[in-house]
Formats: sequence, C-alpha cells, structure tokens
Amino acid sequence: MSKPTATTTSFPQAQTTRYFQLLNNRQFTAAQRQLKRIKQKIQKNAWNHGYYKALQGMLLAQKTNNNQYTFLQNLNPQDRASLQQHKREFQRHVQSRFHEDFDRGFFSAWHDYTRLFLKTLKNDTKPRDLNQKGQTSIAQYGQTIQKLQKR
Repeated sequence: MSKPTATTTSFPQAQTTRYFQLLNNRQFTAAQRQLKRIKQKIQKNAWNHGYYKALQGMLLAQKTNNNQYTFLQNLNPQDRASLQQHKREFQRHVQSRFHEDFDRGFFSAWHDYTRLFLKTLKNDTKPRDLNQKGQTSIAQYGQTIQKLQKR
C-alpha cells in the first residue's frame, strides 16, 4: 500500500488487494461486500476517506463498462511504459505537499491499484486462454475489455 503521512492510517492491505482482485474479475457483489468490510475497519480521517472514495469510484467505473472516458477502460495492459507513467504520476500526487490528506488518500488508492496491476503483469509470464474457467488475472481482464471494445 502507499505510505500514508504521519497524520493518517493505512488501509487493511490484504482486504484491499482482495478488493482489487474481485473488481478486476468483475465480481461486483463480492467486491461490494469486501468494500463494506474495509469501511468497517478503517479509522475516520481525511486520508482514509479519500482512499475509500477512490475504491468506490473504481467499482462504479467497472460497473459502467461502456464509458470510454473512465480511466480503467483506457488502461492498456500491454503498454507497461504507460502503466509505469500512471503509477509515477499517482505517486507524485501522493507525495505532493500541495494536496490535502483526502487527495493524497485518493491518489494512494490509484497508485496501489496500478502497482498491483503491474505486479500481476510481471507474475503472469504465460498467456492463458481467455475462455478458461476460474478467476481472471488483471492482464486477462484488460485484454478481454480491449477485445470487447473493438467489436
């Protein structure tokens, strides 16, 4: 997880990672349940509120699959350089002294998401059949979305 400032607390890492996985597997009901569990565990402060709002926005963006203007729909899992650039940009916002805690928390969630996305891509050395049963990796999900958008 991104390192919060001294005035903040961190999010439950394992639960948040699981949330990202559920979200990318388009398991929205389970993701919503996980998001509720996360909300129950966090302390009420501006950083956590921003992080939580970003998680909510990610769920909403995934549910509205056909919106070409959402960040998630425009991620290209094959373009590692672009993903790295997004990650660095989110990290700059997290570290910016000009942002309030809410904003730093918000961008921390996106930084963590892109970091996990990149980590999953690195670990996914063998391309798998997209029609295979079971859970989908983030890379597979991105490839599927791209194919559907081209139709």
